[in-house]
Amino acid sequence: MSKGLATTLRLLSKTKNEAAVGLLIPALDSAHPAIGEGALAALLDRHSEAGQKEIVRRLHTLNERWEAIIEGNHAHLSHALRDAVLATQPQLCANGCRGALWFHEYDLLPALINAAEDESNPNRELVATTLLRLAELLYEELASPRDYRNRRDPQLVRQHVLGNLEQSVPRYQKHKLAAVIEAFLLLVHRDNVLLKQILMDPLHASYLPIIDVLTHSSRGGVIRLVLSFLDDPAAPSSAITLLAHRSDSRFVECLARKIGSEPSVAAAANLKKIENIAWLQSEPVILDKLDDAAQHGAMQLALRSAMSRKSVLRMIEWLMQHGKPGGRRAAAAALAQFNGAEANALCLKSLSDADPHVQADAVRQLRQRGIPGALARLIELLESPHALVRAAVRESLSEFNFKRFLAAFDVLEDEVRRSTGVMVRKIDSEALPQIQEELTAKSRTRRLRAIAAAVAMGAIGDLEGPLLDRLSDEDHLVRAEVARALAGCNTSAVRQALAQAGGDRSVIVQEAAEQSLRLLRETAPQLESTSPQEWSR
Repeated sequence: MSKGLATTLRLLSKTKNEAAVGLLIPALDSAHPAIGEGALAALLDRHSEAGQKEIVRRLHTLNERWEAIIEGNHAHLSHALRDAVLATQPQLCANGCRGALWFHEYDLLPALINAAEDESNPNRELVATTLLRLAELLYEELASPRDYRNRRDPQLVRQHVLGNLEQSVPRYQKHKLAAVIEAFLLLVHRDNVLLKQILMDPLHASYLPIIDVLTHSSRGGVIRLVLSFLDDPAAPSSAITLLAHRSDSRFVECLARKIGSEPSVAAAANLKKIENIAWLQSEPVILDKLDDAAQHGAMQLALRSAMSRKSVLRMIEWLMQHGKPGGRRAAAAALAQFNGAEANALCLKSLSDADPHVQADAVRQLRQRGIPGALARLIELLESPHALVRAAVRESLSEFNFKRFLAAFDVLEDEVRRSTGVMVRKIDSEALPQIQEELTAKSRTRRLRAIAAAVAMGAIGDLEGPLLDRLSDEDHLVRAEVARALAGCNTSAVRQALAQAGGDRSVIVQEAAEQSLRLLRETAPQLESTSPQEWSR
């Protein structure tokens, strides 16, 4: 653009003489892009109503350059846009609606409501669609962090718009505009007086359209509103019914995520009012589409509702067979609340699940179910490669601990000592450290009991070092019992120690050591011809 042209356009944009507008409007059609763009910028700078209307009239013909110019300076177009959305000419009205959405002109919502309600307006459908979309844009702005560069407070805008929508909603039987209902529901809070009044009165003129939109709308704001009633201690019964009847995938996923693993107190109370959940009555297609977290929440929903136990068990079965890890974990935990052959079979089956969390939940339930062979199965699972499963087994068999075993040891028969001792050794991870403490106790009785317990537990090999130390015990009875016990550990260190114990000052110890050496030789017959001294080496 030449310097002279720039000066002329700047003068036309600043002068108070309205005749400048008459020059700028024709310039918009100039064959020279620089002149047309300059004229557009100048008209946007002026507060001329005629210039604004001309720009709005051309909105559908804009190229990218013109759109960029208008995007940067559209503050003075609001009056022209208002007149356009009220216009009867289809193209002008379409331009006004486009501008309202483009510039987020929320102040035009009252005008859009009036235009949509006007039965003589040939553009009612377009205006109603724009009204709903503009309300949705406002909701998105409300749901996002506040941009303080924009001095317009979206909450104040919302209050102003809601005032107009609240006047229009009761007139639904006259205007029949579902867009007005949905726009209202997008922006309203659950404690709105008009909304609760309608939801509590099935005879209200707007009750059915409100329920219809709450049931079928996929817009985020409406879904948010429906879900918010879950946390309402005084939620209308119609709202709770909605929670159970909506079956669209997006809503179900949002509902399941909201419930999560532990719903709020109010949510739990409201869930108890739900007797039937529509999307769980047929084939669980929706369940299959949910991710881990949502399947977990769906399980909590079913479990905390008032739906039949048979239906809940059927859902548990499906999740345990087809669910994602999160769903299977929730189902396995929920299974603890069910008894009977079917539940027992599911528990046994889940012991083979690929997820150790699921296995662990099943392990914790196994004994209380009274399933034949449960104890043997738990013992097998002590060898599980998963620490989580092994810990669950130990928790389930917590009565098999060393302290309890030792306290009852003296009154147990030999066979019971051995069978129980082997289990204690496998189950109680603290058994070996505790028996080592007993081996060093001051009381001879405790030391002797510890040696006998080690034999019963089959733990001589694990306690080789501490037992060898006891061969030098001050008490000859303890030394003798250790010598007898070491017959169960055929290592070179044990053989050498027993050979040395053959020279003990106590005859009882000597005899015990020699007897153990003979027993060890019987387990290694190829060494029978070797002298005890050589054999011990």
